[in-house]
Amino acid sequence: MVLSNNDGCVIARSNEAKALGIPMGAPAFKFQKVFDLHQVSVFSTNFVLYGDMSMRVMTLLAEMAPEIEIYSIDEAFLRFRGFELFDIEKYGKEIEQKIYKATGLPVSIGFAPTKALAKVANRVAKKFPERTKGVYVIDTDEKRIKALKWLKVGDVWGIGRRFSKRLQAEKIVTAFDFINLSDSYVRSEMSVVGLRLKKELEGEETLDLEKSSAKKMIATTRSFKTMYTDFEDVKERVATFSVSCAEKLRKQQTHCNSIMVFVHSNGFRKDLPQYRRNILVKTEYPTHSSNDLIRYAVLGLRAIFKEGYHYKKAGVIVSDLTPENEKQLSLFSSENPKHQPLMQRIDAINQGIGQNKVKFACQDLGRTWKMRQEKLSPRYTTQLAEIIKVVV
Repeated sequence: MVLSNNDGCVIARSNEAKALGIPMGAPAFKFQKVFDLHQVSVFSTNFVLYGDMSMRVMTLLAEMAPEIEIYSIDEAFLRFRGFELFDIEKYGKEIEQKIYKATGLPVSIGFAPTKALAKVANRVAKKFPERTKGVYVIDTDEKRIKALKWLKVGDVWGIGRRFSKRLQAEKIVTAFDFINLSDSYVRSEMSVVGLRLKKELEGEETLDLEKSSAKKMIATTRSFKTMYTDFEDVKERVATFSVSCAEKLRKQQTHCNSIMVFVHSNGFRKDLPQYRRNILVKTEYPTHSSNDLIRYAVLGLRAIFKEGYHYKKAGVIVSDLTPENEKQLSLFSSENPKHQPLMQRIDAINQGIGQNKVKFACQDLGRTWKMRQEKLSPRYTTQLAEIIKVVV
């Protein structure tokens, strides 16, 4: 079982943990007795390790199919156009074995004519590993209907928790019940998105593979190690978050035109006065300069900060992103031309000798933000000091 930032809440559970009744999002401190009683293995989030292992798996998958859509850190859709003469189930097992041999990670694979049905097939493969050996193919109408009659409507990809409760209240229990609803009902209740999902489950391809694209917004949000009451302490954190957003903007070669700043008091401290506020600041021109984003973020923070509260969390979100080579110029204001070469040099130095080696004056030079990760697993693949050692 894996915990969220600062070992706060449960964000990933094994089947055994689910069977114990540990819900998703459960505060870890409330279930500590359950963890101890049942000897539940608990781990802190290890983003560096997860990201590296994800990249390795996706690279291997890209070698096995002509088209790929990386859907999330641990999911991908592959299109096997031109594989009509292949034994696709056998090929799937070759993929599964190749990934396991190269990374040590078990994967489940589902084949079907559409993305939604592929998700169904994948769930079957994952649920019955002894029978499927991690690979399941929906290649006939009989298999499709059998799988849809087995799958609960709340487990259908694309049907949210709230709408699944409404469907169950109307005796729509399985995915098969869902596809037997009229098109007009589904469209009126779930819009065209729900109708496309229904068609996908019926075997009609309506969802194409999506090409990777730049993010539409970038956020850096953190809970503080301790509560802050002083403006300068919160300002330092907001400035640091702004620098992080600016670096991400430059990495994907985009500018932002808006920046949102928010602050929260400690919601768990009911004995203290509560306050939360956000503000959206429009930039005068498109920018990805750390200098500019710090300036706008601090302006926003000054507008929403109130004395007398104990602040526990803050964040910066940049949006209205545009490509850096398609910049809308203004007659009355523009970015300092010295900023771009300065940012390039700072990025090069930080990438060369270590992240956050070069900081801005408003940042705490002696401070490096670090999450509480008391149950962190080793970063086997990215830290030489933590690499697996074999003793002969």
